[in-house]
Amino acid sequence: MDPDSTQNPKQNSKANYKIKKGMKDLITEGERKQLLEALHSRLFWVGQYIPHKVEVEGKSCPLHEYVWNLIQKGELTEEEKEKIRHCIDLISEKELEEENKLEKDPLSREEAQKIYHETAGLLRAIMDLKEIEDGTMKENSRRFQERFNSQRVKDAKLWLEFIKKVT
Repeated sequence: MDPDSTQNPKQNSKANYKIKKGMKDLITEGERKQLLEALHSRLFWVGQYIPHKVEVEGKSCPLHEYVWNLIQKGELTEEEKEKIRHCIDLISEKELEEENKLEKDPLSREEAQKIYHETAGLLRAIMDLKEIEDGTMKENSRRFQERFNSQRVKDAKLWLEFIKKVT
């Protein structure tokens, strides 16, 4: 018989409960696989936010602000494009570290969800930076604005016709 169990049965049961509870809170291999598959799905980025700050090479970098400023910028110089490519490389390394944690480390569900969202946010930033650097983001934005404005005109005409019929 365990000497600790004879001293205080209530304490011992609490300790066993904590151990069982802690083990129960760890993600299962199925949940881990599901999170990793979600990261590699086609629409992983939907609803994901670019992190406001990210730790890279021991420095805290304002990633969200950096991406936002680039989106607002007109044309990019070759030097700016090179900085973007370097940033993509650094963020890609960070993303792989986070993904490896998600793949291999024992994690609680809460920790796993946090790492998943951080990783997805980094992937979103990488995707956006690539589109900014190659110019596809500006082109997509322009096409969206054209379609949006065209639809607004159509909607306004429909409302005017409706109002004329009703009055």
